Amino acid sequence: MNVIHRIERWGDGHHPGILDIVRIALGIFLLIKGVIFMENTSYLKEVITNQSDITLSPDLFMFVVYYAAFIHMTCGAMMTFGILTRLSALLQLPLVFGAVFFVNMFESPLNTELWLSIICLVLLLVFLVIGSGRFSLDSYFKKINE
Repeated sequence: MNVIHRIERWGDGHHPGILDIVRIALGIFLLIKGVIFMENTSYLKEVITNQSDITLSPDLFMFVVYYAAFIHMTCGAMMTFGILTRLSALLQLPLVFGAVFFVNMFESPLNTELWLSIICLVLLLVFLVIGSGRFSLDSYFKKINE
């Protein structure tokens, strides 16, 4: 547990203010991505049911789609406001990792969706280490409790 506290302390001390703007933009982007997932569920269900090489049931894939949309929307909002940023980054890492290495990797290298996923993955790793920063509700609540 000592290592985690040292990483948290280091991240809190080495957090430039510009990263708060990047955190807010990433949170809004992931929130919008979740809304887009929810708007396109019928299309995603049609794509999933038309796949012939899928060994898992379409219902399981629809669960994954709803789970991804829920995680993107809730954790995106949490990152935007700076509430439990490290936890929300940790919860989103498997989804974005899957988007990079399983969904978008087989597309062409010029695929913008692949590059957006890679940028999101790197930024989520950054915010997993450095946390939410000065301009966040976490910082505000910490000041109130002191």
